[in-house]
Amino acid sequence: MFCNKIVFLSIGFAIGLVLMIIGGILIPIGDKIIQDTINKEGVLEEGTLAYENWIQTGSPVYRQFWLFNVKNPSEIMNHGAKPVVEQKGPYTYRVRQLPKDNITINDNHTISYQQPYSAVFQPNMSAGSEEDRIIALNLAAAALQSLLPEQIHGFINMFLKKAKASLFQNRTVAELLWGYEDPILKLVHFKDTMTGIFYPYNGTSDGIYNVYTGKDDIRKVAIIDRWMNKKKLTFWNDSYCDMINGTDASSFPPFVHDKKKLYFFSSDICRSIFAEYEQKQILKNIPVHRFVVPPQALASSVENPDNHCYCKDMSVSENCTFGGILGISVCKESKPIYISLPHFLYASDQIVNAIDGINPNKEEHQTFLDVEPVTGFTLRVAKRIQINLMFKPSNQINILKNITKPTYFPLAWLNETGTVDDETAGMFRNSLSVE
Repeated sequence: MFCNKIVFLSIGFAIGLVLMIIGGILIPIGDKIIQDTINKEGVLEEGTLAYENWIQTGSPVYRQFWLFNVKNPSEIMNHGAKPVVEQKGPYTYRVRQLPKDNITINDNHTISYQQPYSAVFQPNMSAGSEEDRIIALNLAAAALQSLLPEQIHGFINMFLKKAKASLFQNRTVAELLWGYEDPILKLVHFKDTMTGIFYPYNGTSDGIYNVYTGKDDIRKVAIIDRWMNKKKLTFWNDSYCDMINGTDASSFPPFVHDKKKLYFFSSDICRSIFAEYEQKQILKNIPVHRFVVPPQALASSVENPDNHCYCKDMSVSENCTFGGILGISVCKESKPIYISLPHFLYASDQIVNAIDGINPNKEEHQTFLDVEPVTGFTLRVAKRIQINLMFKPSNQINILKNITKPTYFPLAWLNETGTVDDETAGMFRNSLSVE
């Protein structure tokens, strides 16, 4: 198991909620009727329009993957050359087609559930087949350095030699994404000898969520009360960084204000994060507010002091001055995993310039949410994330002897997208306009 449960948030295209405002009710009748209607039908409890469509996502959600193919593996390992990579993809999967599971109504106006994970390959939306081969970083070989104490790195080197392991490997897209049996892990008798960037995935979930139903206060609807039965995280040992803030980003409480940040919790990055209003957009003739994850969200603690508690390895991240990356080994079984935006968008120059083939572009690589402000629904989303593995020089491990400095090496980036379907968009247009 390498980077389990790195998964994006669901999209709440709750078609039924739209019905509550069909027929031009919003503008002709007035604010009180709007509020009363939302108070009634926006609550997450059986019998409401919101509940029926909250259980399962209505519109299709896709996850596109781009993997980084290494063009000079021998030069990197043998001569410490600057890595050269090229992205391959997209490889597209449909996700979120399964309904929420283990739904329980609680006494404190919350509802608990799990969201099962599934991914179905979409050949017609992909640049190639799952059998395409990629020269990629050897996950186990690069990670063992951080997983095991330095005192036994000599033994690690012995096992790597016995397994004839290199710092890089040639694998299929399916193997890298969803898992393969690793000869190194088999040799050292790990309990689970499978590894992969997203292994395990199908048939799993990221745990139990408790969210407010909004019955006692519609301003709290969909806000997370607990995750994994806890009010706070336990990863960061800090009261601020361990807060669970906001929703899961699929929807927000109604009447979204463009002057306020939208907070959401993401188990895949082990923290809460925020998005800021950028501009108005028109989506299928529906006015929406675009919120984006800004540079400050992943900035270094020098630029954003609130992020001080997310830096856990000062020696690697240049005394916590590097920005644009987030080390999540504290919640991923000590694996040296670092999260960033794709192509290290907004990251420090030292990180971006360390690898050739990295080309950050705001238009392609930023994360955004298009939210309909009256209902709080996220009608379009592009949630983008890159998974990187860090490795360092080592005098005892041969495959790392020529590495000159700690390297944040990109493995893959993904874009989870979804857009309100035409039928639902038509309902919105009819209900949010004056006849």
